[in-house]
Amino acid sequence: MAPTLTRAAKAVAAGATALLSITLLAGCAQGASAADAELGSETNPVRIGVVNAEEPYRHTFVEVAHGEGIHIQFINFSDFHIPNQALADGDLDLNQFQHLQFLAAFNENTGNDLTPIGATAVYPLGLYSLRHDSVADFEAGAQIAIPNDPTNQARALLVLQDAGLITLRDGGNSFSTPFDIIAEESLATVTPVDAAQTALALQDVDGSIVNNSMIAQIGMGLSDALFHDDPASVAAEPYINVWVARAEDADNEVFTRIVDIFHNSDDVINGLIESSAGTAAVRNNPAADLQRILANIQENLRNQ
Repeated sequence: MAPTLTRAAKAVAAGATALLSITLLAGCAQGASAADAELGSETNPVRIGVVNAEEPYRHTFVEVAHGEGIHIQFINFSDFHIPNQALADGDLDLNQFQHLQFLAAFNENTGNDLTPIGATAVYPLGLYSLRHDSVADFEAGAQIAIPNDPTNQARALLVLQDAGLITLRDGGNSFSTPFDIIAEESLATVTPVDAAQTALALQDVDGSIVNNSMIAQIGMGLSDALFHDDPASVAAEPYINVWVARAEDADNEVFTRIVDIFHNSDDVINGLIESSAGTAAVRNNPAADLQRILANIQENLRNQ
């Protein structure tokens, strides 16, 4: 019986509808014998799922990898929740769009064991204000907007705790919620809103925790933040963005070379930093280190 296409495979094949497949490959399209060709060859490129394939540094990376003898095909997704399932289903070889916290939630929620094989960067999360010039200006009862999605909400709370504006029960963690705020020990109160509204909320509150991609809406950048988390800290480890493979491919030599090529190219790394308006803090943790961090996050998630 002919195999049935997975939901993710059908989504990729849909092309210009919900998803857009972008091939950034020098050479001809895959032929009928692609499945028999060596992975990374011209007829069997490494398929990598991303959510921003149009970034110039990705084109640079494809060219650099090609020069090293590895052909790459970036497949762009418009929905953050699909690239992991597409990888688990075998429709992709790798993906690179998420941090460890997001990956841990996917694995725990679906029973999969996708595995990080390399790091890219941490993007600091900042506190912004149109009313105050420093954290010291916040007074008791100050209102602060934070993203309401679980991943960014917990991180936002940790940022506010590090800034001295709130205190979290047991010191907080990457699963903290507003219910963990110890009110009598906190200066500020928080209002969870949709992440896309955090920048706009600055008009109505004392401060707001805003993702880098959102703060540009009002012409601000990380340099305007009153406070942001330290991308080199232990607390930032869950937010390291990673290259991800299926567990059985964790030691694949072609994939290891791809990660090495990424980090060994100044043009690629400089392009990554430029695309983030200078905010990306590049990380190159060993795969074993990333896998340890992921395992700890998943254990904590199970214990919640």
